[in-house]
Amino acid sequence: MFIPSKGRADKLYAAKMFDKAGVPFKVVVEPGDYDSYRWVVGADRLLTLPDSNRGLVFARNWIKEHSIGEGDKRHWQFDDDVMQLLRLHAGERLPIDAALGLRMLEDFVDRFTNVRLASFNSEFFVPVRGSTVHPVPPYYRNARCYTCFLIANDELRFRGRYNEDTDMSLQVLANEFCTVLFNAVMMRTPATMTSQGGQTDIYTGDGRLAMARELERRWPYVVETYRRFGRPQHKVRYWWKHFDTPLERKPDLVIPEGDPYGLQLVAVKDTVPERLQGLIDEQETQ
Repeated sequence: MFIPSKGRADKLYAAKMFDKAGVPFKVVVEPGDYDSYRWVVGADRLLTLPDSNRGLVFARNWIKEHSIGEGDKRHWQFDDDVMQLLRLHAGERLPIDAALGLRMLEDFVDRFTNVRLASFNSEFFVPVRGSTVHPVPPYYRNARCYTCFLIANDELRFRGRYNEDTDMSLQVLANEFCTVLFNAVMMRTPATMTSQGGQTDIYTGDGRLAMARELERRWPYVVETYRRFGRPQHKVRYWWKHFDTPLERKPDLVIPEGDPYGLQLVAVKDTVPERLQGLIDEQETQ
């Protein structure tokens, strides 16, 4: 588990989440940030990049090479502002232990031979009970992965300056592998562009237009630039439906029956909303 971070030693939400869940992790920082982060997470949880001001893509590729050097088959990369993992259950978003959420996605990916990239969807895009939006499936196949990745240690590398997550997703799909975007477990983050530090400075001024144009130049038959809510944005034509590579199950796959995780609904406050109390009561009668 790796958390690339820059200028956010005071906002290491992902590190706090993993620390609480007992998940081992390393925060990857530039040399100039080492001292400020050391006081927050400790030197034993830090990895220092060889250079400064090379950008997030440089950091992501360095992390991948480091993981390959450790002999790992896959590794996780989490943005530092992921605050919580949530489980979708009975139309509700419910907090879930981070270690268990990671295991659920890892176990799902392990069922297949051709998944190279997987991610949790944002809670902003997963409607809850009472929403007018149609319910979502447990996962989307061959969709864009972003913000956090379970990534295979293969030959693909992050590229460019902007939208490295979308570009990596497209690289995986163009090579006829699969991506998985999980809805059954979601991530919670601050609203876009509300956390200072990190890469927020590269999107100021004409940064958003440069971001969209870079991806369009790299994928001219797939991506187009348009304006949404008054600002430049990229769009993948056909909403990813062009990429139809099916998931390939492992030939010896055995899916356990029932709930292999022992999930239980637990009230963490003295009082809970009536609709949630109903779920707890239902569980106790089963």
